[in-house]
Amino acid sequence: MTDQNTVSADPNDLDAILSVENPYVDEAVHAVADNCDAIFTWDYEKGARPALNKLYEKAKHSQWNGETDLPWDTDVDPEKLTAQVFGTEPMWEAIGMNVAGTPLASWGSAEWVKMHMEMQNWSLSQFMHGEQGALICTAKIVETVPWIDAKYYAATQVMDEARHVEVFAKYLDTKLTGHYPLNAHLGMLLDDIISDSRWDMTYLGMQVMVEGLALAAFGTMHMITPDPLLKQLLRYVMSDEARHVAFGVLSLKEYYAELSDAELFERQQFAFEAAIHMRDRLLSQEVWDRMGVSPKVAIMASKRGDNERLEDPFQMMLFSKIVPNCKKLGLLDANNGWLRQKFGEIGVIQFEDWADTSEEFLDFDAVNADRAAAAAESA
Repeated sequence: MTDQNTVSADPNDLDAILSVENPYVDEAVHAVADNCDAIFTWDYEKGARPALNKLYEKAKHSQWNGETDLPWDTDVDPEKLTAQVFGTEPMWEAIGMNVAGTPLASWGSAEWVKMHMEMQNWSLSQFMHGEQGALICTAKIVETVPWIDAKYYAATQVMDEARHVEVFAKYLDTKLTGHYPLNAHLGMLLDDIISDSRWDMTYLGMQVMVEGLALAAFGTMHMITPDPLLKQLLRYVMSDEARHVAFGVLSLKEYYAELSDAELFERQQFAFEAAIHMRDRLLSQEVWDRMGVSPKVAIMASKRGDNERLEDPFQMMLFSKIVPNCKKLGLLDANNGWLRQKFGEIGVIQFEDWADTSEEFLDFDAVNADRAAAAAESA
């Protein structure tokens, strides 16, 4: 990773995290040097890697249309939906915040509801930006991966990611109030992934780390939103995302089995820095700025006791897909457990024995499940 994007020696240094400037706010376009070779392969044997071929066949049958397969005529009242989930009066203790002595203590109903509306806009905006990052990264995988089965599958994911960007943008612009700029920490991570010349780093950074966190986050939002349009949008996106993470795990497991300890250590470092960037973007400092509250004040109000780590139980749950997948790839315990120790330092190692995503994608197939149910109804 580039020097300017390398995490602080102390990954829990809040002042260092909040001091990062956001270069993406005033940009119309953003260029990143793509330092890779385009790889042709003359081995066209389809199915030489059965697990990847299985994913490819699944993807071909699971395409959906963001314009026609979602109920866009649904009336969405963001304020009403927010109040339905979070109530209309401040409940700081319920979300684990001690606001005594801060400006938040004087908030009433209007500020409370507005904050949660802004949080949803911000979260969906970062999902949208991340999906565009995935669109670019998957196109790069088609270009750089040396296996034909992987090129075939990655091509289907390019279509998936275009659809995801499309539906998140449409939801933000037609059902909410527009979108936030790309978060600085997420942007730095996307820049690092795209600029790395090694094809497997694109897999590791995007398929395993970014998409893994997104899959967990989508699941949480799907559970709590009462909006039927957003629920179905997230179900369908999750159907795709589970395949994408499985694609990364299945591809890298084969490749990483052949790497030296030194090469694996580079991947461990990359994975940890990616995890830190993703955790830091979850601090949602842009929302607090928009609400007129110092991000540091709000974040400190969320800390538990004297714990120096930036832990939040909800945010840590978002790593529940990443950690077991890193374990599946052998990254936790390589080099005397370096990544295991680092994940322990940021409070996420407890997820190591949760299900990995190499086969779990079969449980997320909402698109074909809905088609089967519709066919049964019309029979």
